[in-house]
Amino acid sequence: MRYALIALMVAVTLSGCAGLQASEAGSAERALSAAGFEARPADTPEKLAHLRSLPAGKVLMREQDGQRQYVYADPTTCRCLYVGGEEQYRRLRAQQQAAVDRFFAVERTGDSADFGAWQLWGR
Repeated sequence: MRYALIALMVAVTLSGCAGLQASEAGSAERALSAAGFEARPADTPEKLAHLRSLPAGKVLMREQDGQRQYVYADPTTCRCLYVGGEEQYRRLRAQQQAAVDRFFAVERTGDSADFGAWQLWGR
């Protein structure tokens, strides 16, 4: 019985990790698409092999014909390569900065705000 419980806990943990990875990939795909990156499917065995050889989940820069191209490999969720140029990369960076700015925006509370419970934690 103990081994069955341990196996169940491991299975739940692993499925939770897979769910988080899929969620992160979906979020990245939405951001890339919104920035104008083009999704190119790995629709041949050669393309799929090349896609799997790239670092997954990272924006990579490469030079081609004197121009910068940015690529993002997603070998698991969409099995595609997102491709964009300088303009798409600038949009992606602007989206990321806007998200950071929203998260870290500081607002002043009114003087009447009660934080008394936090005094239990000390200074």
